[in-house]
Amino acid sequence: MCSIIGYFGNSTASPIIVRGLSKMEYRGYDSVGVATKSDGPILVKKGVGRVSEINDSLSLDSLPGNIGIGHTRWATHGKVTTQNAHPHCSNSGKIALVHNGIIENDISLREFLVERNFSFSSETDSEIISNLIQFHFDESHNPLESVRKTISQLEGHYSFLVMFDDGTLIAVRFHEPLIVGVGKDSSYYLSSDVLGFIEKTDKAIYPDNGNILVLNSNGLSIFDFDGKSVSKDSVIVSKEFADVYKGDYAHFTLKEISEQPTTIIRAGKDSDDAINETVNLLRNAKSIYLIGSGSSYNASLLAKSLFLKYANVKIDALLASEIEMSPELISEDSVVVMLSQSGETADILNAVHVAKQKHCKIISIVNILNSSLSQDSSVVVGLNCGPEIGVAATKSFTAQIVILLTILQLLSDSKLHIAFDFISDGISQILSNEKISDVSEKISQCSDIYVMGRGIHYPVSLESALKLKELTYIHAEGIAGGEMKHGPLALMDESTLVIMLNPSDLTYSDTLTSAKEIKARGAKIIGISDKFDETYDFWLEIPSCDEISSIVFEVVMIQLLSYHAAVLKNVDPDYPRNLAKSVTVK
Repeated sequence: MCSIIGYFGNSTASPIIVRGLSKMEYRGYDSVGVATKSDGPILVKKGVGRVSEINDSLSLDSLPGNIGIGHTRWATHGKVTTQNAHPHCSNSGKIALVHNGIIENDISLREFLVERNFSFSSETDSEIISNLIQFHFDESHNPLESVRKTISQLEGHYSFLVMFDDGTLIAVRFHEPLIVGVGKDSSYYLSSDVLGFIEKTDKAIYPDNGNILVLNSNGLSIFDFDGKSVSKDSVIVSKEFADVYKGDYAHFTLKEISEQPTTIIRAGKDSDDAINETVNLLRNAKSIYLIGSGSSYNASLLAKSLFLKYANVKIDALLASEIEMSPELISEDSVVVMLSQSGETADILNAVHVAKQKHCKIISIVNILNSSLSQDSSVVVGLNCGPEIGVAATKSFTAQIVILLTILQLLSDSKLHIAFDFISDGISQILSNEKISDVSEKISQCSDIYVMGRGIHYPVSLESALKLKELTYIHAEGIAGGEMKHGPLALMDESTLVIMLNPSDLTYSDTLTSAKEIKARGAKIIGISDKFDETYDFWLEIPSCDEISSIVFEVVMIQLLSYHAAVLKNVDPDYPRNLAKSVTVK
């Protein structure tokens, strides 16, 4: 996640840009940069650090010119270095660009440009865009046409601002946020978030996905990717800061669910050394414990099954809240892995205290790197999924799973290969599944829901039930498939709704048999599977995949079902009653 901002008007651009970046720093904080256009060539200043730090050292807000672009980075392609910081200029220096998103075909495009004698000073996919625009501009000498030809070659999700040395500023939006603030005296603010310009104007234009915006001496023009003119009206936006972080989304929760194709790729980035150290500690551990609360505990249970199955590594998964009362659960001189989003959960910190008394090595997998948990840990692995505002864990949960899978892959000595790019693409497919809203309507009308999974899908059923409870306030229970006849079958009747986690792996046939037994008692069945069966009253399709990928697909499907059902019940999914994001009391 990165923040981008641009200004085109009659005021000096750089102070406006720096102020906007400081307001949007929650979106990226690795590095910062500004480029402006005055009477001479494009000027660029950038560095590694927070906005205030770099502005103090480089005087970003002193750059001259009435046109400018700025960026705060959250590293994806390449390490956190000044060279990788934005803006990125083309080889000619006559084009500068800031970019939010990921270009998926960056390798082939880089090769394309290298063959045409372009060179690169960074590891980023963003510099490829600026040079590709220059390549087409050298042929067309037309800013709009050079951008249009460039985006026809790009694959991925992105928004970017590109400034030409003739004073033209162009913005492109494709599956990443971009908003235009309309100021007085023909001034315009281009930003990834309303927060970037809300202090200057509350009049905004929300470009559609697939829009190109051109700012030059003629003012603002908007086109689609085919070059056809587009008309967009401005609206007045709320100045309530509680709303501005949501971008185009109605709720933080939906926004964070929708970010998962990107966050699972970013999970653990810049933590390679910590992950390798974790692997070494686990290889030589006397005993291993995974400890968490809520969703983090469910991630621990899932990892327990996967590590034993794929790496023959035995792990105990423990509830953090049980440790202080039963310290004997942890053996002396063990390796303890703590899972937490905030790193401030009281139960987790109490468990750390117990583990330290027993001379254990503490590893934390956490989203907030300056948290109390991080400070108490020997090794810290960052989730790197960005701020999670919604109370119910969504992207933080899948980021935990991806990091645990990355560790598992290393422990398996290359016997296991997990296709994270495939998982990312599969999540994107699920996010566009139109049937989810219809099935959510059925869920919203229920008072009791059961989620069944066998084997490694049982922990997923527990997490699924937790999401349904948190977001919809509907009683939900995760059930182990093999336990149906040992009690839960007594609850099945015409008023019951059962969600079956049933991908076509080794658990498929037995789970389908259970579904038929449940349906015979009158219950309705929602099948989450890559394979259709007439037993299902409702079928939600996931991509055909291996069982590890199916775990993530099931989780995302349930997150969406829970979110939409909550909205239908007129429940605020961002702030479930009686719950807090970080449980700092026992």
